[in-house]
Amino acid sequence: MTALRVYIPCDTTAVACGADKVARAIERTARERNREIEIVRNGSRGMFWLEPMVEVTTPEGRVAYGPVSPSDVAGLFEADFLNGRPHALRIGKPEEHPYLKNQERLMFARCGIIDPLSVAEYRSHGGFRGLTKALGMTSTQIVAEVTESGLRGRGGAGFPTGIKWKTVSEAQADQKYIVCNADEGDSGTFADRMIMEGDPLLLIEGMTIAALAVGATKGFIYIRSEYPIAFRQMGRAIEAARDAGYLGSNVMGSGKSFTLETRLGAGAYICGEETSLLESLEGKRGVIRPKPPLPALKGLFGRPTVVNNVLSFTSVPVILDDGAAFYKNYGMGRSRGTQPFQLAGNIKQGGLVEKAFGISLKELVYEFGGGTLSGRPVRAVQVGGPLGAYLPAGELDTPMDYEAFAAKKAMLGHGGLVVFDDTVDMAEQARFAMEFCAEESCGKCTPCRIGSTRGAEVIGRIIAGRDREKNLRLLDDLCETMVDGSLCALGGLTPFPVQSAIRHFPEDFDKPSPSVAGRKAAE
Repeated sequence: MTALRVYIPCDTTAVACGADKVARAIERTARERNREIEIVRNGSRGMFWLEPMVEVTTPEGRVAYGPVSPSDVAGLFEADFLNGRPHALRIGKPEEHPYLKNQERLMFARCGIIDPLSVAEYRSHGGFRGLTKALGMTSTQIVAEVTESGLRGRGGAGFPTGIKWKTVSEAQADQKYIVCNADEGDSGTFADRMIMEGDPLLLIEGMTIAALAVGATKGFIYIRSEYPIAFRQMGRAIEAARDAGYLGSNVMGSGKSFTLETRLGAGAYICGEETSLLESLEGKRGVIRPKPPLPALKGLFGRPTVVNNVLSFTSVPVILDDGAAFYKNYGMGRSRGTQPFQLAGNIKQGGLVEKAFGISLKELVYEFGGGTLSGRPVRAVQVGGPLGAYLPAGELDTPMDYEAFAAKKAMLGHGGLVVFDDTVDMAEQARFAMEFCAEESCGKCTPCRIGSTRGAEVIGRIIAGRDREKNLRLLDDLCETMVDGSLCALGGLTPFPVQSAIRHFPEDFDKPSPSVAGRKAAE
């Protein structure tokens, strides 16, 4: 008798919600009831409000139940959930749920479906087809395909990936490197983590294709220290890929060499900046390197280096497999392909949504997210992490597009959305931005190190009602200095949330001082 497969995510969010306890309870109950099952610790499908979400294989396909707690397990067995029978927690077929059905999953096509560490399952679901095609192409052809696709960096300014690869490819050196920036530190973001935990072989495939494109033989994945499960999964996936011949001195029998290692980050936000990350990889303190020279010419250990983030590398296998034209068909303007948008904050249905660029903020927040968890009106959405601008409710029609956001002095960044209802104090959020920068600055440049400290103090005076107009002007001058004088995006982007809060929510900066408010309350 073939054991029934039961899928229980090993994803960090699912584990935080009790997935490990649920797995142990299901295993124990099955043993007590003499039911033969195989538990697979898959990744999450990204419907986090339903985690832990348990899936079972049935003749009609996989059926999901969630959110499951250990106390629910006995009842699920009584209801015969192993055969997909009705229960109060039954969700049905996951792929038919509106949240998933209305997505366009290219990067996350396998996430939550396969055993993340099974090379055989990865291959059976289309894995390594992009790498196979790349091995039959020249370096120039691979770079041209990536360039033609319109793929841009998924973490910051949206720099064209093809241009970066071409630069490294044409550079002359005895050693080149591929570095993956997996130091995902922006508030409200978790896409990198989800991929590394749920489909790590995809990242390995993308980095290997990059190595073929530029002539690199060594790669590193720099993973955020707060992601122990992702770090463990990537290490195991690298071993599995190496054992199966997809890494090492003879990749897929091609004679090409590429080795890959993981490194655990230092726990500093600044190491998400590529040059600081390279310093950290070299065993040094994570501080900014002035540019030029560019990492593409003088990167890790002074050699030409491709530095891309997880979402850039994991887009590449799809581009090589299905072609640049296929990928380019998704999106709008200069923003091509799909983007995993992450819904967090005060949101009813938090999770991951992969859609083509061009979807509006409103669609993401309301159609996928279900509005605020509190049930109160949305007041603001911060996109792009702690350095992203705040967009008011009146601008939720803005399409998710690099240029559309730039026109509003905002940034798309990593695609993280943090939602706030009408109880938020935007003056306090502005102060937090400056405090965050002061806390996380590497200290290399004065505008960032000192500017953010003074900025938090000035906002404090504004909130206290001291010389409000004078301090608002001072704050504006300070923000300009930080933008123009900072060596990297930490100091250069911190003014974005501050200025957007003042621009869209001026009333929060024009409140009675605490002493005045106290007198009025007493009266």
